[in-house]
Amino acid sequence: MINNRIKNTFQNLEKNKKKALITFVTGCDPNYKTSQKILNELVKQGTDLLEIGMPFSDPMADGPSIQRSSLRALNGGANIKKILGLVSDLRKKNKITPIILMGYLNPILSFGINNFFKSAKKAGTDGVIVVDVPPEEDSEIFNSAKENNIDLIKLATPTTGTERLKKILKTCSGFLYYVAIKGITGTKSANPKLVKDSITSIKKNTNIPLAVGFGIKSPSDAKVIANTGCNGIVVGSALVKIIENSLKNKKSNHNIALKVGNMVKNIKQKI
Repeated sequence: MINNRIKNTFQNLEKNKKKALITFVTGCDPNYKTSQKILNELVKQGTDLLEIGMPFSDPMADGPSIQRSSLRALNGGANIKKILGLVSDLRKKNKITPIILMGYLNPILSFGINNFFKSAKKAGTDGVIVVDVPPEEDSEIFNSAKENNIDLIKLATPTTGTERLKKILKTCSGFLYYVAIKGITGTKSANPKLVKDSITSIKKNTNIPLAVGFGIKSPSDAKVIANTGCNGIVVGSALVKIIENSLKNKKSNHNIALKVGNMVKNIKQKI
């Protein structure tokens, strides 16, 4: 099962010898309206796939900047229903860009797994990443995703061995998200040689597109990682930091979206 929007996006980019630019921001950070503006601007400036974070009070895989973005969103009243509202609003204007929801199991369980996937599909979601569910325990999530024709995108890391990778790939569709560094997001830069070696090794086991995330902080980082044999790159913490810094500097909502969009435009030109 592969979702058409995600599949088509990667295929079209490959035909044109381009890499996918996947951008992550936390949904409803700092509030619903600003978040809407940011997401629209990301697409306008060249994002190929949108990844929207579902705020959670204990996002353990995320670095300080994304943790703070989650808390800002939660303090502003964010919940899964509102995140699905963002997806739904985007879909009314945009039928092409794949939308991926990324988050942790706890809020999905509270919402109800079946209810979540059904509602996500209705809103126009193409893929879901649940960071803290190992392949041994993902059958319920996988089945619900499959029933609703939503790709379950899985993570692999520098410490993932071949046997583990095979388990992960069994329930993975859309693309495989390769975490380029050990540790949390937004802390250090990825080592391009290690990333290249890992991608070569992973590609021996699967034809699924590979996107590299964590440790891509600038347009120059993006350029280097885009040349490692991957099919796409994910940029998140760098964008979330722009939102945070703009809020500290009391920029208007409009300005925040433009600043984030400008970074995306610069990255897009490099990959």
